[in-house]
Amino acid sequence: MLQELSIKNFAIIKEVSLSFSNGMTILTGETGAGKSIIIDAMNLLLGERSSISFVRHGEDKAEIEALFNMGENPALTDKLNSLGLDFDSSSELILRREIFAEGRSVCRINGQLVNLGNLKEISEYLIDIHGQHDNQELMNSKHHIDMLDEFGGKDFIVTKLHYQKVFDEYRKIRKELTERQENEKKFAERIEVLQFQTDEIEAASIELDQDENLQEKREKLINIKIIADSLRAALLALDDENGEEGASGLNLVQSAVSRLESVSEFDPDYQELCDKASESYYVLEEVAARLEKILSDLEFNPSELTQLEERIFILTALKRKYGPDLLDVLNFLKDSQLELESLTGEESNIDSLEKSVLHCQERLLDAVNILNVERHKLADILEKDIKRELSELYMEKADFKVNFEKGKYSVRGNEAVEFYIQTNPGEPFKPLAKTVSGGELSRLMLAIKASFSRHENKTAIVFDEVDTGVSGRVAQAIAQKIYKISQSGQVLAISHLPQVVAIADTQFYIEKSSNDDVTTSTVRKLSETERVEEIAKMLAGDDLTPEAIAQAKKLLRKQ
Repeated sequence: MLQELSIKNFAIIKEVSLSFSNGMTILTGETGAGKSIIIDAMNLLLGERSSISFVRHGEDKAEIEALFNMGENPALTDKLNSLGLDFDSSSELILRREIFAEGRSVCRINGQLVNLGNLKEISEYLIDIHGQHDNQELMNSKHHIDMLDEFGGKDFIVTKLHYQKVFDEYRKIRKELTERQENEKKFAERIEVLQFQTDEIEAASIELDQDENLQEKREKLINIKIIADSLRAALLALDDENGEEGASGLNLVQSAVSRLESVSEFDPDYQELCDKASESYYVLEEVAARLEKILSDLEFNPSELTQLEERIFILTALKRKYGPDLLDVLNFLKDSQLELESLTGEESNIDSLEKSVLHCQERLLDAVNILNVERHKLADILEKDIKRELSELYMEKADFKVNFEKGKYSVRGNEAVEFYIQTNPGEPFKPLAKTVSGGELSRLMLAIKASFSRHENKTAIVFDEVDTGVSGRVAQAIAQKIYKISQSGQVLAISHLPQVVAIADTQFYIEKSSNDDVTTSTVRKLSETERVEEIAKMLAGDDLTPEAIAQAKKLLRKQ
């Protein structure tokens, strides 16, 4: 139940606080006094998009807050908990929205920040606001299937979601098959390109850093003569077997070692120098041996240089095409292999895709048949409910029918739904949009809402001037119908009809005042005496004659 509604700095409302109770509450007031502004505020609180135009002139922000006493509502509890908002059936629910003059908007549920989408999801469990826009939707047959589906319970929702899942799978596979069929030549060309690229790279047997090693070898072979001459000169300098005695470096070092050994006993420093000279001799001797070995193995091989240059040319070409380095080439190969596999694999084969489409078609047919059966059951129940409700609204001769026509598969199914009505016996059923008058449309929508209210678990229902275009006994019937709905739930209504106003349990009056170029709307709860006067004005205008007062009292007693 909606217990409290607080509105601050919203449009022409400075500050309004309303306390609600069970049953039927009516909002009355002159045209333009601000009744619709309160509905606008409620819509924003329930997740509609905001505008800075709603912020009262000269204020920083508008604030809207509502307190709900939920009672047992497992679906709402599950939804709140799924959003991380700890809630149980004994808790109160507070919705708050702030709209700032600079354009931003802040939403809170029980003090916790939520986004607009979450707020809208929660609002679906709280209040159903019905106004003239709903009548327009009723006249548009495109909305009829959604209205029928809203009549369904949890089992129907599960059936519909299953169909939609299968339909999405079918649409995806069908699209893939169509693309393959329409672009078979392009696919073949792409496969050919990918095959060439993967074969070219795989044939190179690439190893990481291989190009750097090859460049080093190539530089070595190109400069083989310079290398050989330098190494040979170094070897001769160290150990020239054909030179004069004492001419080689090794011989000179060995002579130095001998001289140091002869005086090493006279001073520790001499011994240290002798040891270091000996170490140097052995190191140089090892260097000379390695130089000799390298020179014996060193030879120029023109064919090896040719092979190296050919290999370097291949790797350079691959890097230029798929690089810029070998790691990029190998990554390109990996991606190409995966794409090639996806294009040539069995699951992408046209024949395989056609089989998948046929299999999915069978599942889709089963799912849509089940959906249609359940939807037709809903239609039967809705037709009986609406006919009963219309009878209570002085349209007892009218009959209501949900018409189905086969059509293309869509996310909603393969049947189009349109509401038909028969206003007089013997006449054929005709599309609703082409048959009913304004008053009949209001009664029909009210009949639908009355029927739906028994199946939905809304906290409150708001009727925004649903009695437009009716009078007399029809107005009385609408009043009775709205009141009947309020007996099983909370109803808030805006009305100009005295019959509807009189039947309400509680009445609030909205009035507008202006001073110093500032306009403000205020709301006050009417006493029994004030209610009599207000209803009398509706009956006879501002001239409160004794007859009008008496008629208003009679109308209130009659209710």
